[in-house]
Amino acid sequence: MNLQISGHHIEVTPALREYVENKLDPVIRHFDKVTGVNVVLSVEKLKQKGEVTLHVPGKDIHVEESGDDLYASIDALFDKLDRQVQKYKQKVQDHHRGDKPGLHTAAE
Repeated sequence: MNLQISGHHIEVTPALREYVENKLDPVIRHFDKVTGVNVVLSVEKLKQKGEVTLHVPGKDIHVEESGDDLYASIDALFDKLDRQVQKYKQKVQDHHRGDKPGLHTAAE
């Protein structure tokens, strides 16, 4: 997996990098087919903003979050990302494993 963390008008300190990596771990554990992650942290006047693009086969999941505190924004950002990853994982799972097409029995 390729992880890229960058800052826009902000220096990405080792502590900030470690915080983002720790928040990303549970998301990756939920869905192991992640090929790459791009994280952009930025400061615009009084707003602290975080953006994540998660690359999975067949789709890129993009999430943004902004707030007054950068760490709170990162927390909310990865909560949103985790929900979207679980939703995508549920969507791509084969729910009819073992069923043959056209052989569904209807209750009569």
